[in-house]
Amino acid sequence: MWKFLFVLTTLMCVGCNSSNPYDENTISQAKETAESYLKNNFESIHTITFSEDYSNPMGGLMIRGIVNENEKANFSIDIDIDSSQNKFYVGSIGKGKEFPERKDECKEKSCDY
Repeated sequence: MWKFLFVLTTLMCVGCNSSNPYDENTISQAKETAESYLKNNFESIHTITFSEDYSNPMGGLMIRGIVNENEKANFSIDIDIDSSQNKFYVGSIGKGKEFPERKDECKEKSCDY
């Protein structure tokens, strides 16, 4: 019985620690898309610092970071990839308490990025 539990526990741990499924080129393009989206849709973004965590509980690509060197101005952006056209899109964004306001012209509909 203990051998079965050991094998089961090992398999669960290996599954939890699986490496990032996205290559560096994909991550780089996703970061460029996120940066363009942020700068074109929000006020007063001077600097963007990205996290190295790209995981998403649903299995997609999530870009995280902070803006203007403020830990409370954090964000997480879900990136959708259209592999047939090699295009990257912002699916959704989560923002921290002190994240900058959306530009007036981008409130009704996201501005191009």
